[in-house]
Formats: sequence, C-alpha cells, structure tokens
Amino acid sequence: MTPAPLNLTRAIGRLAAHGFDEPIPDAASKTVSAGFTDLVACILAGRNEPLVDIVKALELEREGDNGTASVLFTGARASSQAAALINGAAAHALDYDDVGLIAHPSTVLVPPLLAEGERLGCSGAALIRAYLVGYEAWAELSRRDPAPYHQKGWHPTSTLGMIGATAAVAALNGCDEKVAANAVAIAASLASGIAANFGTMTKPVHAGHAASSAVTATRLAIGGLTAAEDALEHPAGLLAALSPKGEVDLGPVPASFGKELAILEGGLSFKKYPICYATHRVIDVMLEMIRDNDLDASAVERVTAEIGPTQAAILRNGQPQTALEAKFSLQFAVASCLIARNVSLRELTDSFVARAEVQDVMRRVEVRIANTQCPVEPAFSYADRAWIRLRDGRTLDSGEIRFASGHAQRPLEPKAAREKFDDCCDATDFAFAGELWKKLSSLADLENARDLACSPNP
Repeated sequence: MTPAPLNLTRAIGRLAAHGFDEPIPDAASKTVSAGFTDLVACILAGRNEPLVDIVKALELEREGDNGTASVLFTGARASSQAAALINGAAAHALDYDDVGLIAHPSTVLVPPLLAEGERLGCSGAALIRAYLVGYEAWAELSRRDPAPYHQKGWHPTSTLGMIGATAAVAALNGCDEKVAANAVAIAASLASGIAANFGTMTKPVHAGHAASSAVTATRLAIGGLTAAEDALEHPAGLLAALSPKGEVDLGPVPASFGKELAILEGGLSFKKYPICYATHRVIDVMLEMIRDNDLDASAVERVTAEIGPTQAAILRNGQPQTALEAKFSLQFAVASCLIARNVSLRELTDSFVARAEVQDVMRRVEVRIANTQCPVEPAFSYADRAWIRLRDGRTLDSGEIRFASGHAQRPLEPKAAREKFDDCCDATDFAFAGELWKKLSSLADLENARDLACSPNP
C-alpha cells in the first residue's frame, strides 16, 4: 500500500531525520564540498568589512569572547548562534558567494553547519549530508512559487534559506522527525529579509540572521518548544504569506522529494566577480569585446545592455556613489569593465566608484528589458546581450549570452577556483590558506569539523 503523501513541514522534518543515509552520489558530494570551500573563501575576504565589525562588536559584547564555535577564522570564539551570524554576514558582505535556487545557498547553509559541526565534533561527511538536506528542502520551497521573490520585495536567500538551513542544522544534530519539523516550523516565524535593503550593510546581515536563526530554531525545538505542524503550507503559513497573489503550491510533497536530487540538476554557480550575479553575463561579454577590440572608455559613446525584468529590479542603483551601492548596479559593472578592464575586489571600493570617469561612463549606459525567461535561471532573461556604440560610428554586438562564467553549466576551471580562494585569503592577510584549502578540498574525509578552525594570524 502506497503511503499517503506528507505535507511540506512534516516532509522536511522526515528528510532531516532520515535523508541520505545511503551513500551520497559522488557528484553531489563534490558540489557540496566546493560550496564549503568557496564560502569559506568569501568569509575570509569579507571578514574585515565595516558591517562585519559592527555585527561582531555587538555579538561579542553580549556574549564575551568565548564559546564553542570559531569566528571568522581569527581565534575568537562565540556561541554557535553568534558565530553563524557573524560568519554569515562576512560571507555575504562582498556578494562574492555562490548562487543557486535563485538565491545564495552556501552563505546560509555553511556558517551554521561550521559552527554546530565544531560544537558537536562532526565529521566532514556529516557536514556534507546536512548541507544536502538543507539544499533539497530549500529547492522544494523554491519550486513552489512561480512569481519571482525579488519582484515581490523578498530576499529569498534569507526568507527561504532560513528554512533550508534549519533543516540542515536539525539533521546535523540528529533530530527525530517531530523535533526537526518543529524546528522548521519555528524558523517559519523567524524568516525575514526585504529586497529594499539591497546595496546597504543590512543585506549581508540577512544571510547572517538566517544562519543564526537556524541554530536558534533547532535548539528551541530540541528543548521542547512546539510550533504548528503545517507552518509552511497552511493558508496562513509562510509560503502563503510570501505570495500575496496566492499562486504558491501548498500541496503535499511529490514522491521524488529527497530521492531525485535537485542539486544534481541545478547545482551551484560560483562567482567570478564580487558583484551581484545579475550583472555577470553582461560583464563577461563586455570584457570580451573590450579585449578583442582594444577599447577604452574614451572610444565609447554609449553602451546598451539587455537583461530580464527581475535582474533589473535587483540592480536598482543607476548612479551609485558607494561600493555597497555599486554591487547592485549594471551601470557600474559596465563602467568598471571599460575603465579597469576588470570587476574585482580592487574596483569595489568607494574611491573607485566615486572617480569622475567612472561616474561619467555610468551615465552613458542604458538598460533595456528583455521580457523572456530562462528555464534554468527563472529570475534571468533567456539571454542577456550588450551593444557598444563607438564614437567612430561602429556598433559592436555581443550576441546572446546564456550563462555566465562560473555557472553550473560553465564551471570555473580548478585553477581559477584556487586562484579565487587565494585572492580572498590575501585580501585580509590570512596566513593559513594552503592548510585550509587542503582540508576543505577533502571535506568528505575530514574526521572532525574542529580541524577546520584555524589559529589567529601571528
């Protein structure tokens, strides 16, 4: 007799309690390991950002410099909740973290798993399994609403990511079905994050808050706190609240949930540039045309870039004045390409953004909307495109660009991934890059997550 399908909240609880007891496919394990590695690099690159200092000062003042989990790989310690908050904010601070599920999976999943894994002394294999639970739960949430969350004002990295991260933390803690489902239901009342705060210090805190709240929700459930058994799918539950037009699927989970792995279909896309992913296709083709035609800004009369409506909504800053604002500006991305022939950590500074020539080029960039949708990346147009009109009368056409460098369908070469890791470590003078790279690269064989904690720089 076929068992009755489970509602969503209970199904995620069951996945956390029992999912992936069988050997995990090698491709899935490698993808998760790469996610951990890239995310740790982003933590290291972002750990000295002013917003991280603010969050860290508050958390360590409240808790003291002690606890069970490492903070920013500096030797400082805090509770799992505080460490996840600080590390999550650092991971998202530069917008350099990976992309998937129309969001940033690892920036919410990895920090609480590192913190709780260290507290519990978990193996690398346990971290990978827990991450996979979180990713699959998140993928099921994401597929249920056809309306782009960003256009509704929500930041799905935090609003949905908190649920995935809670499932992951519950799995790592060995929670049974009921406790794990309770944890998820508690997290549903903590979910938050609005797109209006993109381009400010608060956006990265969305990720930190989601990571920290996943630990809080799980600990509360373990302690006996109860919550609704249908907190996700109830007509007054989280998914309905996030979908005012009522288009969301509130039905039971399909039989394939937890069996046909979404991570093998969608994977993770790793960023080549430390700026909103919605700009990356255009950056790729701009740099190619600039290189092939040996262009500089003085030769360019106008640039027209064609992107999708959701991308345009995210890239809200037409004439940014700060590096934080510039991360959500296609105009800045184009200007950086023309002036620096790059979009890197060196260009994402207030002083570069404020340069007169950068401000001038941004005024010469027109954004055009393509009302098409990519079946692989639903928040994107089917293809982006760019035209450069030169002062000598010529117009260069990039042609359609489907996927950015680093996308799961156009993965970075291993050498490029290592270079990004090393660059991130160098950005804040981290002294143990080689040692940490080696441990993360063989995460499945790591005996104890505590071995990932590094001593402070001498």
